Amino acid sequence: MSAVTDVTVEVVQTSSLGDRSYLAHDGQVAVVIDPQRDIDRILALAGSLGVRITHVAETHLHNDYVSGGLALAKLTGAAYLVATDDHVGFDRRAVTDGDELTVSPRMRLRVVATPGHTFHHLSYILDETAGPLGVFSGGSLLFGTTGRTDLLGKQHAHTLAEHQHASARRLADLLPDGAQVWPTHGFGSFCSATQSDAPESTIGRERTANPALRLETDDFVQQTLAGLDAYPAYYAHMGARNSTGADLIDLTPIAVADPAELAQRIADGEWVVDLRSRKAFTHRHLTGTLSFGLDGPMSTWLGWMAPWGAPITLLGDNDQQIADAQRELARIGIDRPATHATGSPDQWSGGDDTRLTELTTAAFTDLAAARTGTSPHGLPRVDVLLDVRMTNEWRAGHIDGAIHIPLPDLPHRLADVPAGTVWVHCGSGYRAAAATSLLQRAGRQVVHIDDAYPTAAGAGLPIVAGH
Repeated sequence: MSAVTDVTVEVVQTSSLGDRSYLAHDGQVAVVIDPQRDIDRILALAGSLGVRITHVAETHLHNDYVSGGLALAKLTGAAYLVATDDHVGFDRRAVTDGDELTVSPRMRLRVVATPGHTFHHLSYILDETAGPLGVFSGGSLLFGTTGRTDLLGKQHAHTLAEHQHASARRLADLLPDGAQVWPTHGFGSFCSATQSDAPESTIGRERTANPALRLETDDFVQQTLAGLDAYPAYYAHMGARNSTGADLIDLTPIAVADPAELAQRIADGEWVVDLRSRKAFTHRHLTGTLSFGLDGPMSTWLGWMAPWGAPITLLGDNDQQIADAQRELARIGIDRPATHATGSPDQWSGGDDTRLTELTTAAFTDLAAARTGTSPHGLPRVDVLLDVRMTNEWRAGHIDGAIHIPLPDLPHRLADVPAGTVWVHCGSGYRAAAATSLLQRAGRQVVHIDDAYPTAAGAGLPIVAGH
């Protein structure tokens, strides 16, 4: 929460997607910026504050989530602010550069065209009676970076990067150093060109920290384009969904699957997803299931890797885990998983122990020992070392002798993994759990390296950089 004299800005975080939404109010009325699909959080916040939502504003047609803006505006009767140049299939209040909107006598929005993340991207400067408080910058000026410029196609990335540079500078020219910056992306979102750990920022801080404000155009464009890596495949479906406009979210319970149905879905090659922690999965799980724990960015990786539109079954310890996963998936347009089951692997197997298995785990010290032929704890030999991190991570440094298949590519590149026992690692262990479960489902013998990659060098493993 950021408090000021007349107006308060409340932050609504969606940490699993690396995004933020905002509710700005003067104690009576409120404007909401870039709401996520699950608008019940926004409605609850407005209710607790005793404020009425009169305006809902989009900075752009989002690529990383399904917007709840249209549904929120319909439900509250608020004006729905969307860029004039965005072609949409619903009624909205079209806004463009230079427009000024009076939200209340103490609160006003100024619309600023800030193309770069998209061609028609807008930012909204928030003014109170004493002057500008800050700017809702969407995917334009982020904390220490900017929004990526390749989501509309690589052919537009260079042009949009030039626009992004100019837009960031325009905001800096329009606002004083003390003005707050309230971006939508940049907290782990793949919509961000790079990542920052900063919890908040101002225009003044960005002048010293942000490449868009420190570098000349050509250098900024070159640096931005060089840093771009792959982004989730489900992004391809978000823009169209947001252009059409999404209805109210449906979070009612999904169907329950009994052990026989689970067995059939696994036999059919469907994605049956274990939401428990990877440590619980390692200890005991239903054979053929896949590890995407709720203790990590489940929806991002699952939405990226699972075939779009294919049935998904969720397994969890309890109903709350299922409800949490259902909410996470609905945010990216996977509205209704096929089935679910709660309880334990013993219950999911129907008491048939032959349908249960475990996963061998190791640390980087174990890998170093195994490579010298002195493998501890009876661990299998290392025939293949598979690194499933992203390409930029691999290029920055990787273990000598490893092969590289980014996790999102693994489902359709399983045949590229050489024969033998596969030891798998990532940056912290989460992605490696997903990868080992995929390989195990394919019948491979695997070892999950559940360890932090920075410890690899200290374990004596040689690190090399480059392709």
